[in-house]
Amino acid sequence: MNNPSTILIADDDRAIRTVLERALVREGYDVKLSGNARTLWSWVADGEGDLVITDVVMPDENGLDLVPQIRKLRPELKVIVMSAQSTLLTAVKANERGAYEYLPKPFDLTELLAVVDRALRDTSEAGPTLPDETTEDLPLIGRSTAMQSIYRVLARLMATDLTVMVTGESGTGKELVARALHDYGKRRNGPFVAINMAAIPRDLVEAELFGHERGAFTGATARGIGRFEQAQRGTLFLDEIGDMPLDAQTRLLRVLQDGEYTAVGGRAPIKADVRIIAATHRDLSRQVRRGHFREDLYYRLNVVPIRLPPLRERKEDIRELVEHFFARGAENGLPFKTLTPDALALLLDHPWSGNVRELDNLVQRLAALYTDDIISAETVQQELSESVEAAAVADADDETLSDAVRRHLELAFSKSEGGLPSRGLYTRVLHEMERPLIALTLSATRGNQIRAAEILGLNRNTLRKKIRELDIEVVRGTQ
Repeated sequence: MNNPSTILIADDDRAIRTVLERALVREGYDVKLSGNARTLWSWVADGEGDLVITDVVMPDENGLDLVPQIRKLRPELKVIVMSAQSTLLTAVKANERGAYEYLPKPFDLTELLAVVDRALRDTSEAGPTLPDETTEDLPLIGRSTAMQSIYRVLARLMATDLTVMVTGESGTGKELVARALHDYGKRRNGPFVAINMAAIPRDLVEAELFGHERGAFTGATARGIGRFEQAQRGTLFLDEIGDMPLDAQTRLLRVLQDGEYTAVGGRAPIKADVRIIAATHRDLSRQVRRGHFREDLYYRLNVVPIRLPPLRERKEDIRELVEHFFARGAENGLPFKTLTPDALALLLDHPWSGNVRELDNLVQRLAALYTDDIISAETVQQELSESVEAAAVADADDETLSDAVRRHLELAFSKSEGGLPSRGLYTRVLHEMERPLIALTLSATRGNQIRAAEILGLNRNTLRKKIRELDIEVVRGTQ
């Protein structure tokens, strides 16, 4: 019979040591416990243990500082790092210093046991320890469970050139993710080039991406350098990739397949030495089904998908985000502010259709426009009401029907007692949508019900019935 694996645990919290010991012993492992780094190191130096689990903050030494020492002495010994300092910085540093895995506290025991099993089965030596060049100025803020998963994925991706697809609603911080992957990754010494596909005229997309030769098109009086060339040996961030025209998608796919491209009007191939990070707020799988996005390109870009949660799914981060934005404003010359508990409660109840960007803008306004050092709930309520109205006007031009419905429903849910509307919501929503839909169609057809029924895809008798039920006035012959 094989001897059970021995797991060395170092954590200054006795309760955590006890929980880990009981769980691991039940799985058949031998466990040795310590409340400090010194004892852990002596065990490792004596050749004991098959796996290490260590906390970061301990009374005599930082657990992260111990990881490269263990790696140097015993390269085959895997180290799992735990920490209550659940930030992107901690995850990145753990990865840089050679930890096998990073787990934020509080951890899920089932997940920890799975990581332990995987680490003990993995016979390969960990990769080389990376230069520890991270600083406290990392862009992503929040300690919610939703963000912890993202931090762990990002930390693993720092040492790779894998293509990443970042999805999420507008304002969730997609470019911040791209910047973090670049600034703390393999290509940190190269350029970071961002391009918003939605902001480029369709007929100029290819020239913007790949450059153009002189005379390639009307107005091309000189050679133009494209974004791929600008991003050589660095990172190219393709924001709103879902808005890329199909013909440009074909050329991008060729670059990803062949690793080279030609400028518009050119013949000589140019080597593409860039890391691609794409982002979109659209559902690309739906775009593929509709024929608006190439399926083969989708799979080429979606190598590592990262979904950024909307702020309403990580409301426990709002307090930390507010403090961060106020502190950043103070560094830039704005007076430092704080919120009353009631004011913070209002922020927690807000639907945040504009996500973190909306919250950032609100905090900046509060710091700049109000003289009180402590911001009241009344002030926050006033700003929130005005921001909702302004957003409705600003987004009207590019807001989809689905977006508009979602926005109104979020407000309805937020205003309902307990966050739940009364029964019959489905019927009420359809009723409210039907009336303007039929009324506007009748107006456009000048009251011609036969034509309106054709446009709506309804039987004429069905349309007449709905006109009566919804009490829609039909005016014939209007302009």
